[in-house]
Amino acid sequence: MRFGARESDSPWIDTVWTCTSEQVTEMTSVAGVRWGLVFWEQDGRAYTSITGPETRTGTAPVPEGANFTGIEFAVGTSLRVVPTPALVDAGVELPDTTRRTFRLDGARWETPGPDDAEALVERLVRAGIVVGDPLVAEVLRGHRPDVSGRTVERRFRAATGLTRGAIRQIERARTAAGLLAAGDPAAAVVAKLAYFDEPHLARALRSYVGRTVGQLRKGGGGAIGLDLDQRSTP
Repeated sequence: MRFGARESDSPWIDTVWTCTSEQVTEMTSVAGVRWGLVFWEQDGRAYTSITGPETRTGTAPVPEGANFTGIEFAVGTSLRVVPTPALVDAGVELPDTTRRTFRLDGARWETPGPDDAEALVERLVRAGIVVGDPLVAEVLRGHRPDVSGRTVERRFRAATGLTRGAIRQIERARTAAGLLAAGDPAAAVVAKLAYFDEPHLARALRSYVGRTVGQLRKGGGGAIGLDLDQRSTP
């Protein structure tokens, strides 16, 4: 699998990614805190899916010979038509997709390429189809809103489908995987990300990433749904 990803300057988007699958029929899925839109073509047919946050690692099928473009939305954004809690560990394939357009929330939209993601999302925002909770965004920027902790937690769950604690744990494990894949020693990752010790790091990687420290260092374990340094998997 060949992955590519870029960050976005849009406040509504975290990452835009592309992937081409070759001689791969399954991959390790990785826990993630964001929902997304995924567009792909296989054998001349086009597809669109809404993906949700994932709370654990697992194995996912991969359409062979497919080309993907994906948009991962910023934490705190959501779709008007599908509450994010309903997407946790799930997803929705959208009907009536063509190679040029897809249907979402009763309207037809032009299918984007990797360079058109921001323009599409801006149109969805203007139409009120993609919305955001300003309180969640404020908390993520490090501010302390003048509301109770219970209110903050309730708003996080409504916007993301996850608790703040779960978001921190998943994001920390993904960061750890990236550092280990780049060659950082396990002890340094433990210290940098404030894990209790190396066994705690190992358990987090098994639960959320589906890899051991050694596999991440060596790029082993097969295809994985995470943009690590090893972007090609035989």
